[in-house]
Amino acid sequence: MTTTHVYFITWTTYGTFLPGDSRGWRKRQSGPQQPRPALEQWSQDHMAHEAVRLSDDDRTTVQLACQQHCEFRGWTLLAANARSNHVHVVVISDREPSTTRNQLKANCTRALRQQRTPLHVPKTWSTGGDTKVLNTDDQIESAILYVTEAQDQKGIEYPS
Repeated sequence: MTTTHVYFITWTTYGTFLPGDSRGWRKRQSGPQQPRPALEQWSQDHMAHEAVRLSDDDRTTVQLACQQHCEFRGWTLLAANARSNHVHVVVISDREPSTTRNQLKANCTRALRQQRTPLHVPKTWSTGGDTKVLNTDDQIESAILYVTEAQDQKGIEYPS
């Protein structure tokens, strides 16, 4: 029997959330970090190309790519929301969280490069992304609410 898990996954477009970011940032394996303006400036100065912002058409393409990949893999997509600078997904998957995230990112990249007005950039996404295992119905409901409604409203907290 295959074990499935519910994941809340977030990844960002290239160059839009840099190490040292003034809004706060996450360091791999160390969690949330305080702003560090000098690090943010250094990171910006060393970018390979301009930051990537998704257009409305790009956002639609990304959401559709997430849906299609989940259908192909037999995963259940509970919510997806592509923004101009990041993507949130709540998904039931039988793969590890990083594998699930990486497959979704790769398929979104492919779809963006194959759409009517292709998005051709050397790097579409920042490296990695956040993956959180959701263990309770409350966590799942909170994550779905955040993904589907909080992006356009203030006052709904990021799921803890």
